[in-house]
Amino acid sequence: MSLQPASTEIAARTAAVISEMKDLEGPLLPILHGVQEEFGYVPQESLLVIADALNLSRAEVHGVATFYHDYRKQPAGRHVLKLCQAEACQSMGSDAVAAKVKQALGIGFHETARDNSVTLEPVYCLGLCACAPSAMLDGQVIGRLDDEAIDEIVAEVRR
Repeated sequence: MSLQPASTEIAARTAAVISEMKDLEGPLLPILHGVQEEFGYVPQESLLVIADALNLSRAEVHGVATFYHDYRKQPAGRHVLKLCQAEACQSMGSDAVAAKVKQALGIGFHETARDNSVTLEPVYCLGLCACAPSAMLDGQVIGRLDDEAIDEIVAEVRR
């Protein structure tokens, strides 16, 4: 994958994020999070701007951005639904929850519905192990997922 030079708009918006965070210790991850918050994803063009600003190689920045699953390569849907796939949730039926959600939404993990209503992502622990299986919808955690809760989530993202 080759990194493309940034458009003027992407470069300016990325530079603004960098200027807010470049003085942090270990600023790369916070900057990537900030860029994702700014754009809804991490544009490939932003990686060059970040590398130049932090005096890192393009490969270093690209490697970090692609290693972590939280950084999206393309915009997410209007809603982001994260289903926990960690051991505690698995032991309480997260595989069945995921299968039902995937079927109801017609998408798999790391996919966005055609109507752009929702992006489905796996996550490996939300810290709700005692309330497994769990999910996060648009930053709000939901525990003890059952058929009723799944139906409510699907109805919410379809609105």
